[in-house]
Amino acid sequence: MDPFHPGEVAVQRRMGQSHIADRVGRTIRSDIPAVAADFLSEQPMVVIAAADSAGRLWASELVGPPGFVHALDGATIAVGARPALGDPLSDALALPAHIGMIALQPQQRRRMRVNGRSTPAGDGLRIVAEQVYSNCPKYITRRRLESYAPDAVSPVQRHRAELDARLQSTVAAADTFFVASADVNGNADASHRGGNPGFLQVLSSTRLRWPDYRGNSMFMTLGNIEVNPRCGILVPDWTTGATLQLTGTAELVWTPGAFGAGAQCSVDFTVDEVVERRGGALRWGPAELSPANP
Repeated sequence: MDPFHPGEVAVQRRMGQSHIADRVGRTIRSDIPAVAADFLSEQPMVVIAAADSAGRLWASELVGPPGFVHALDGATIAVGARPALGDPLSDALALPAHIGMIALQPQQRRRMRVNGRSTPAGDGLRIVAEQVYSNCPKYITRRRLESYAPDAVSPVQRHRAELDARLQSTVAAADTFFVASADVNGNADASHRGGNPGFLQVLSSTRLRWPDYRGNSMFMTLGNIEVNPRCGILVPDWTTGATLQLTGTAELVWTPGAFGAGAQCSVDFTVDEVVERRGGALRWGPAELSPANP
Protein backbone atom coordinates (compact mmCIF):
# COMPACT_ATOMS: atom_id res chain seq x y z
CA MET A 1 0.00 0.00 0.00
CA ASP A 2 1.36 3.43 -0.97
CA PRO A 3 2.16 5.39 2.22
CA PHE A 4 1.71 8.71 0.42
CA HIS A 5 -1.47 10.58 -0.46
CA PRO A 6 -1.90 12.55 -3.74
CA GLY A 7 -0.67 15.84 -2.26
CA GLU A 8 2.58 14.29 -1.09
CA VAL A 9 3.06 12.53 -4.43
CA ALA A 10 2.47 15.79 -6.32
CA VAL A 11 5.14 17.66 -4.33
CA GLN A 12 7.60 14.76 -4.59
CA ARG A 13 7.21 14.79 -8.37
CA ARG A 14 7.51 18.56 -8.61
CA MET A 15 10.74 18.41 -6.61
CA GLY A 16 12.05 15.50 -8.71
CA GLN A 17 12.52 13.41 -5.57
CA SER A 18 9.94 10.63 -6.01
CA HIS A 19 12.63 7.96 -6.22
CA ILE A 20 14.07 9.08 -2.87
CA ALA A 21 10.61 9.26 -1.28
CA ASP A 22 9.85 5.72 -2.45
CA ARG A 23 12.97 4.44 -0.74
CA VAL A 24 12.61 6.46 2.47
CA GLY A 25 8.90 5.67 2.63
CA ARG A 26 9.74 2.03 3.27
CA THR A 27 10.87 3.04 6.76
CA ILE A 28 7.32 4.08 7.73
CA ARG A 29 5.80 1.46 10.00
CA SER A 30 2.38 0.87 11.47
CA ASP A 31 3.86 -0.75 14.58
CA ILE A 32 6.08 0.70 17.31
CA PRO A 33 9.54 -0.90 17.26
CA ALA A 34 11.47 -1.33 20.50
CA VAL A 35 13.93 1.46 19.65
CA ALA A 36 11.01 3.89 19.15
CA ALA A 37 9.36 2.80 22.39
CA ASP A 38 12.61 3.36 24.28
CA PHE A 39 13.06 6.78 22.71
CA LEU A 40 9.53 7.89 23.62
CA SER A 41 9.92 6.76 27.22
CA GLU A 42 12.92 9.09 27.66
CA GLN A 43 11.18 12.29 26.56
CA PRO A 44 9.78 15.07 28.80
CA MET A 45 7.99 16.76 25.89
CA VAL A 46 5.98 15.94 22.79
CA VAL A 47 4.06 18.17 20.39
CA ILE A 48 0.57 17.15 19.30
CA ALA A 49 -1.19 18.28 16.11
CA ALA A 50 -4.96 18.09 15.72
CA ALA A 51 -8.00 20.08 14.64
CA ASP A 52 -10.39 21.93 16.94
CA SER A 53 -14.17 21.73 16.66
CA ALA A 54 -14.13 24.36 13.90
CA GLY A 55 -11.60 22.38 11.86
CA ARG A 56 -8.72 24.75 12.57
CA LEU A 57 -5.36 23.07 13.06
CA TRP A 58 -3.23 23.68 16.14
CA ALA A 59 0.04 22.35 17.54
CA SER A 60 0.15 21.94 21.33
CA GLU A 61 3.00 21.05 23.66
CA LEU A 62 2.54 18.32 26.28
CA VAL A 63 5.12 17.86 29.03
CA GLY A 64 5.78 15.48 31.90
CA PRO A 65 8.52 13.45 33.58
CA PRO A 66 10.29 10.88 31.39
CA GLY A 67 7.94 7.96 30.99
CA PHE A 68 4.80 10.09 30.74
CA VAL A 69 4.78 8.97 27.08
CA HIS A 70 5.29 5.24 26.64
CA ALA A 71 4.26 2.35 24.43
CA LEU A 72 1.63 0.04 25.91
CA ASP A 73 2.14 -2.53 23.18
CA GLY A 74 3.26 -2.71 19.57
CA ALA A 75 0.42 -0.51 18.37
CA THR A 76 -0.61 1.77 21.23
CA ILE A 77 1.00 4.73 23.00
CA ALA A 78 -0.09 6.17 26.33
CA VAL A 79 0.40 9.89 26.96
CA GLY A 80 0.02 10.92 30.58
CA ALA A 81 -1.17 14.44 29.82
CA ARG A 82 -3.73 16.36 27.82
CA PRO A 83 -3.77 20.00 26.71
CA ALA A 84 -4.49 22.26 29.68
CA LEU A 85 -7.59 24.38 30.12
CA GLY A 86 -7.42 27.29 27.70
CA ASP A 87 -5.33 25.41 25.16
CA PRO A 88 -7.02 25.38 21.73
CA LEU A 89 -6.98 21.55 21.69
CA SER A 90 -8.26 21.06 25.24
CA ASP A 91 -11.84 20.31 24.18
CA ALA A 92 -10.93 18.62 20.89
CA LEU A 93 -8.75 15.96 22.53
CA ALA A 94 -11.41 15.19 25.11
CA LEU A 95 -12.99 13.31 22.18
CA PRO A 96 -11.60 10.78 19.68
CA ALA A 97 -9.45 12.59 17.13
CA HIS A 98 -7.00 12.24 14.26
CA ILE A 99 -3.66 13.20 15.72
CA GLY A 100 -0.05 13.75 14.79
CA MET A 101 2.74 13.64 17.37
CA ILE A 102 6.42 14.50 17.24
CA ALA A 103 8.92 13.74 19.98
CA LEU A 104 12.02 15.92 19.78
CA GLN A 105 15.20 15.34 21.80
CA PRO A 106 17.23 18.54 21.34
CA GLN A 107 20.16 17.23 23.40
CA GLN A 108 20.91 14.50 20.87
CA ARG A 109 19.32 16.07 17.79
CA ARG A 110 16.87 13.18 17.47
CA ARG A 111 13.19 13.13 16.58
CA MET A 112 10.43 10.70 15.71
CA ARG A 113 6.87 11.06 14.52
CA VAL A 114 3.66 9.15 15.11
CA ASN A 115 0.41 9.68 13.23
CA GLY A 116 -2.79 7.93 14.25
CA ARG A 117 -5.98 8.19 16.26
CA SER A 118 -6.29 9.27 19.86
CA THR A 119 -8.94 8.73 22.50
CA PRO A 120 -9.08 10.29 25.97
CA ALA A 121 -7.95 8.03 28.81
CA GLY A 122 -8.26 9.50 32.29
CA ASP A 123 -6.11 12.62 32.37
CA GLY A 124 -4.23 11.55 29.27
CA LEU A 125 -4.50 10.01 25.82
CA ARG A 126 -4.26 6.65 24.11
CA ILE A 127 -2.89 6.82 20.59
CA VAL A 128 -3.31 3.95 18.14
CA ALA A 129 -0.43 4.34 15.71
CA GLU A 130 -0.92 4.26 11.96
CA GLN A 131 2.44 5.71 10.88
CA VAL A 132 5.65 5.57 12.93
CA TYR A 133 8.96 6.87 11.60
CA SER A 134 12.08 8.80 12.52
CA ASN A 135 13.66 11.81 10.83
CA CYS A 136 17.27 12.83 10.30
CA PRO A 137 19.02 15.25 12.72
CA LYS A 138 19.20 18.11 10.21
CA TYR A 139 18.26 21.61 11.40
CA ILE A 140 17.70 20.60 15.04
CA THR A 141 19.10 23.14 17.50
CA ARG A 142 20.91 21.39 20.33
CA ARG A 143 19.76 22.31 23.84
CA ARG A 144 20.06 20.65 27.21
CA LEU A 145 17.21 20.39 29.67
CA GLU A 146 17.96 22.44 32.79
CA SER A 147 14.84 21.99 34.93
CA TYR A 148 11.34 20.60 35.12
CA ALA A 149 8.82 22.32 37.40
CA PRO A 150 5.53 20.38 37.14
CA ASP A 151 3.58 22.90 39.23
CA ALA A 152 4.53 25.89 37.10
CA VAL A 153 1.52 28.11 36.41
CA SER A 154 1.03 28.92 32.73
CA PRO A 155 -1.71 31.51 32.20
CA VAL A 156 -3.15 31.83 28.70
CA GLN A 157 -3.83 35.09 26.88
CA ARG A 158 -5.74 35.16 23.60
CA HIS A 159 -5.00 37.60 20.78
CA ARG A 160 -7.77 37.65 18.27
CA ALA A 161 -6.17 37.92 14.88
CA GLU A 162 -2.65 39.34 14.80
CA LEU A 163 0.81 39.49 16.29
CA ASP A 164 1.68 42.66 18.18
CA ALA A 165 5.20 44.09 18.09
CA ARG A 166 6.40 42.03 21.06
CA LEU A 167 5.15 38.76 19.59
CA GLN A 168 6.57 39.62 16.19
CA SER A 169 9.98 39.92 17.88
CA THR A 170 9.47 36.51 19.50
CA VAL A 171 8.71 34.93 16.13
CA ALA A 172 11.63 36.64 14.39
CA ALA A 173 14.06 35.36 17.05
CA ALA A 174 12.93 31.71 16.82
CA ASP A 175 15.32 28.98 15.70
CA THR A 176 12.70 26.24 16.09
CA PHE A 177 8.97 25.84 15.56
CA PHE A 178 6.50 23.04 14.97
CA VAL A 179 3.87 22.72 12.24
CA ALA A 180 0.44 21.08 12.41
CA SER A 181 -1.01 20.04 9.05
CA ALA A 182 -3.53 17.50 7.75
CA ASP A 183 -4.67 15.89 4.52
CA VAL A 184 -8.16 16.26 3.03
CA ASN A 185 -9.44 13.45 5.26
CA GLY A 186 -8.24 15.15 8.43
CA ASN A 187 -5.29 12.84 9.09
CA ALA A 188 -3.03 15.11 11.11
CA ASP A 189 0.75 15.39 11.20
CA ALA A 190 3.16 17.25 13.49
CA SER A 191 6.55 18.27 12.11
CA HIS A 192 9.62 20.25 13.18
CA ARG A 193 11.25 23.20 11.44
CA GLY A 194 14.64 24.58 12.44
CA GLY A 195 17.09 27.17 11.18
CA ASN A 196 19.05 30.24 12.15
CA PRO A 197 17.12 32.99 13.98
CA GLY A 198 15.20 34.97 11.38
CA PHE A 199 14.41 32.00 9.15
CA LEU A 200 10.79 32.34 10.27
CA GLN A 201 10.13 35.72 8.69
CA VAL A 202 7.55 38.22 9.84
CA LEU A 203 6.06 39.88 6.75
CA SER A 204 3.30 41.67 8.67
CA SER A 205 1.21 41.29 11.82
CA THR A 206 -0.79 38.54 10.10
CA ARG A 207 1.67 37.12 7.59
CA LEU A 208 4.70 34.85 8.08
CA ARG A 209 7.03 33.03 5.70
CA TRP A 210 9.52 30.25 6.16
CA PRO A 211 11.90 28.43 3.78
CA ASP A 212 11.58 24.69 3.25
CA TYR A 213 15.02 23.14 3.51
CA ARG A 214 15.83 19.78 2.00
CA GLY A 215 14.98 16.86 4.30
CA ASN A 216 13.74 13.29 3.89
CA SER A 217 12.02 13.93 0.52
CA MET A 218 8.67 12.55 1.71
CA PHE A 219 7.16 16.07 1.92
CA MET A 220 4.45 15.15 4.40
CA THR A 221 3.95 18.72 5.59
CA LEU A 222 4.13 20.28 2.14
CA GLY A 223 1.95 17.51 0.72
CA ASN A 224 -0.72 18.24 3.29
CA ILE A 225 -0.59 21.97 2.57
CA GLU A 226 -0.85 21.21 -1.16
CA VAL A 227 -4.32 19.70 -0.62
CA ASN A 228 -5.44 21.39 2.63
CA PRO A 229 -4.33 24.95 3.41
CA ARG A 230 -5.34 24.85 7.08
CA CYS A 231 -2.23 24.90 9.25
CA GLY A 232 -1.02 25.56 12.79
CA ILE A 233 2.31 26.69 14.26
CA LEU A 234 3.79 26.33 17.74
CA VAL A 235 6.75 28.59 18.61
CA PRO A 236 8.37 27.60 21.93
CA ASP A 237 10.36 29.89 24.20
CA TRP A 238 12.93 27.39 25.45
CA THR A 239 14.22 29.64 28.23
CA THR A 240 10.91 30.36 29.98
CA GLY A 241 8.73 27.46 28.82
CA ALA A 242 6.29 29.90 27.19
CA THR A 243 4.60 28.98 23.92
CA LEU A 244 3.01 30.86 21.05
CA GLN A 245 0.31 29.00 19.11
CA LEU A 246 -0.94 30.25 15.76
CA THR A 247 -3.63 28.88 13.50
CA GLY A 248 -4.43 29.96 9.98
CA THR A 249 -3.82 28.95 6.39
CA ALA A 250 -0.65 28.18 4.46
CA GLU A 251 0.33 28.39 0.80
CA LEU A 252 3.30 26.88 -1.02
CA VAL A 253 5.36 29.49 -2.88
CA TRP A 254 7.46 28.24 -5.79
CA THR A 255 8.79 31.59 -7.03
CA PRO A 256 12.61 31.40 -6.59
CA GLY A 257 12.87 35.00 -5.38
CA ALA A 258 10.56 34.24 -2.47
CA PHE A 259 13.00 32.01 -0.62
CA GLY A 260 16.67 32.15 0.23
CA ALA A 261 19.73 29.97 -0.12
CA GLY A 262 19.30 26.32 0.73
CA ALA A 263 15.53 26.32 0.34
CA GLN A 264 13.50 24.27 -2.14
CA CYS A 265 10.44 26.51 -1.86
CA SER A 266 8.83 28.63 0.84
CA VAL A 267 5.59 28.59 2.78
CA ASP A 268 3.46 31.69 3.36
CA PHE A 269 1.31 31.53 6.48
CA THR A 270 -1.69 33.78 7.17
CA VAL A 271 -2.57 34.16 10.85
CA ASP A 272 -6.21 33.78 11.91
CA GLU A 273 -5.77 33.51 15.68
CA VAL A 274 -2.97 33.66 18.24
CA VAL A 275 -2.80 32.00 21.66
CA GLU A 276 0.04 32.89 24.03
CA ARG A 277 1.03 30.92 27.11
CA ARG A 278 3.48 32.76 29.33
CA GLY A 279 5.72 30.29 31.12
CA GLY A 280 5.72 26.52 31.41
CA ALA A 281 7.21 23.54 33.19
CA LEU A 282 10.41 23.00 31.15
CA ARG A 283 13.50 25.20 31.05
CA TRP A 284 16.23 24.58 28.50
CA GLY A 285 19.79 25.87 28.21
CA PRO A 286 21.50 27.93 25.50
CA ALA A 287 21.09 27.13 21.83
CA GLU A 288 23.71 25.38 19.72
CA LEU A 289 22.53 25.94 16.17
CA SER A 290 22.64 23.07 13.71
CA PRO A 291 25.66 22.98 11.38
CA ALA A 292 23.23 21.92 8.63
CA ASN A 293 21.48 25.31 8.65
CA PRO A 294 22.01 27.23 5.40
